[in-house]
Amino acid sequence: MALVHVPLWAVCMLRVALATVYFQEEFLDGEHWRNRWVQSTNDSQIGHFRLSSGKFYGHKEKDKGLQTTQNGRFYAISARFKPFSNKGKTLVIQYTVKHEQKMDCGGGYIKVFPADVDQKNLNGKSQYYIMFGPDICGFDIRKVHVILHFKNQYHSNKKSIRCKVDGFTHLYALILRPDLTYEVKIDGQSIESGGIEYDWNLTSLKKMEKTSAESKDWEQVEDGKSQDWEKHFLDASASKPSDWNSELDGDWQAPMIQKPPYQDGLKPEGIDKDIWLHQKMKNTNYLTEYDLSEFENIGAIGLELWQVRSGTIFDNFLITDDEEYAENFGKATWGETKGPEREMDAIQAKEEVKKAREEDEQDLLMGRFGGQENIFQRFHKRDEL
Repeated sequence: MALVHVPLWAVCMLRVALATVYFQEEFLDGEHWRNRWVQSTNDSQIGHFRLSSGKFYGHKEKDKGLQTTQNGRFYAISARFKPFSNKGKTLVIQYTVKHEQKMDCGGGYIKVFPADVDQKNLNGKSQYYIMFGPDICGFDIRKVHVILHFKNQYHSNKKSIRCKVDGFTHLYALILRPDLTYEVKIDGQSIESGGIEYDWNLTSLKKMEKTSAESKDWEQVEDGKSQDWEKHFLDASASKPSDWNSELDGDWQAPMIQKPPYQDGLKPEGIDKDIWLHQKMKNTNYLTEYDLSEFENIGAIGLELWQVRSGTIFDNFLITDDEEYAENFGKATWGETKGPEREMDAIQAKEEVKKAREEDEQDLLMGRFGGQENIFQRFHKRDEL
């Protein structure tokens, strides 16, 4: 059979077709972003966003994103999309953030909300499913939050994941997989990974829930004994026939003896060993309740945070079920502009140094002339005396 050569572009197109993109935002249509994003009106002191690529950038248009504009303010804004459940699927949440102002204290994280979130009233008490991204305050707090909502509580990842603290744009990605594993990436590099039930300190809670569920099931069996105790027993005296062929006849099992109706204080007769076979009842609900990476009604993404100094730019939002698609999207956006952004910053830095040197030289020159003028003034006054 002849091998069929498939061009690379066709493979890429197929991959894109297979991926489900729930939300994608690059702010490439100017001020039309205001038709998709809803500013919270919960408080008159909530800060406002503008579309900007900042003071330095890799591409003036492609690097435009939502920028905080007012110091010492809370910010709350969100965008809605078609609700979905990620049950049994991978969930990838990705975006870029740039602390151009060299963040001293404030958040750079995003939140993923249920579809019924009140966008106009969005605030710190609004329930969310996932909170992910950098948080900086002084030298003590420089971490990446990964918080999951479960059983009406918020649970933080117990590992310390360090965030970027410079003024450049960085790509943050969170991957939650259906096998209850996760991965955190910064700039395309994996910086943390593991098991959700272990890295969120929930194994002990899971065991307690499991034990409680099985205890309730056992109590239900005990309560129903007196009403219906017609169970069955293995015939302990039976033995496998000599002509039994396991390969042809399958595994041999001892015959069952029906147990007579239960009566308190009476022992059934005709049974050598009291081997009561009961089906061990398990409550499987606790397993689904502990599917921490599954959310039934995801429908909005937003920024709800506080900043002492404004200037942060959020861009290239993506929610998808495909890790490869997210990786390629990151390369096509942040990957294309990260280099030119740093080059522009370096050029501006050199220009600022040059300007500062010229100003210092000018001040020094003026200082010299000013000193000579003072001397002439002193001699002039002395001659007058």
